[in-house]
Amino acid sequence: MKPNRNDSQRRQHDAENALFEAVISLRSVAECRNFFKDLCTPAELQALVDRWQVVECLEQNLPYRKIHDLTGVSVTTIGRVARFLADGFGGYRTAIDRSRSSNTHTSH
Repeated sequence: MKPNRNDSQRRQHDAENALFEAVISLRSVAECRNFFKDLCTPAELQALVDRWQVVECLEQNLPYRKIHDLTGVSVTTIGRVARFLADGFGGYRTAIDRSRSSNTHTSH
């Protein structure tokens, strides 16, 4: 949240929920791609993509330096992603597990 915003915590929570509800209403990769391209600047979208690539590399137990070489993501950001993967809110883990499950079902 921007520091000069006067939104209450409740209002911020409601605004986040509205965004998240919009995301889960999307029904395809194409719809998600279009939504995120509308929502984010190219740099913001690239940052999200970069972090997800880091998650995939961390899941393969690649060293930070190798991940940096493959993705161009800073070692600091890699460390932050690794911390949240291990001790965050569980969002990365849920997405990993569900995307693996989805890929298993769609590969037949």
